[in-house]
Amino acid sequence: MEHIKQNFSIKDLEHLSGIKAHTIRIWEKRYDILTPERTDTNIRTYNGDNLQKLLNIAFLNSHGYKISRISKMEETEITNLVKRISASSSEENRARNSFKLAMMNFDDRLFQRTYNKLREKKDFSEVFHDVFLPLLEEIGMLWQTDTIKPIHEHYIVELIKQKIYINIAELKSEVLNNQDEKLYVLFLPDNEIHDVGILYLNYELLNAGKNAIYLGPSLPLDNMDYLMKIHDNLIFVSYLTISPVNTDIQEFIEDFQEKVCQEKNHEFHLFGQRTKEINKDKLSANIKVQHSISEFINQL
Repeated sequence: MEHIKQNFSIKDLEHLSGIKAHTIRIWEKRYDILTPERTDTNIRTYNGDNLQKLLNIAFLNSHGYKISRISKMEETEITNLVKRISASSSEENRARNSFKLAMMNFDDRLFQRTYNKLREKKDFSEVFHDVFLPLLEEIGMLWQTDTIKPIHEHYIVELIKQKIYINIAELKSEVLNNQDEKLYVLFLPDNEIHDVGILYLNYELLNAGKNAIYLGPSLPLDNMDYLMKIHDNLIFVSYLTISPVNTDIQEFIEDFQEKVCQEKNHEFHLFGQRTKEINKDKLSANIKVQHSISEFINQL
């Protein structure tokens, strides 16, 4: 596939490869490893081929190959050596680099090839924890440093969500005959747009043999009444990354207690960054703050 033309600054290369800009300049000057273009104001810019080559060089360098040796190799030799090493070393790191390249080039086929290769050796939980989670954390940093734009983040996150949905659908067909009366109800509060975490939690609950449904973002709490008329044994779960916006977390919890727990104190499990704001000493016994998905699943 022909690379989509993109220009990167040397700082972008630093953030994407983990190699300091100062080191890249030295390598470029001393070993002529990259061929940047120059703007009218003499600022270096790099294209997608430069990025891919640097990622390969960084990979070899991290595996003990000196830059002086790498610089004498043909590009095909570098690529083949990376493939040979990656077959017997950290496949996760190599996969994350491939996913980053797929993100930068909007390359569905590269994403799918990389994912399929991972699934040959790992189950979906392992792929998510070993590769997708570190990738998402790295993407968050790249977005904060303005190395990538929202379009890049949206693209890769939606591809990851597609994989979660596919695996949820497969598990749904397996738990249709589940006799467990408990139903885990997953939802997001108003204005919460980060749903990867709760979607994956849905997958893990199903994978643990539990009944679970995801009701989506911005669900009015008073709507839960319709669900409670049909199901009695409900356990509620939510993910608080940026929401509730302009609302105290304690107020959100009190709203839940008032609108959902009038007749029964349903368990309410809370995940996400904003749970750090919760004063646990003031929590009712039915409100549970969870630190990680893995810890929560292990408690079931």
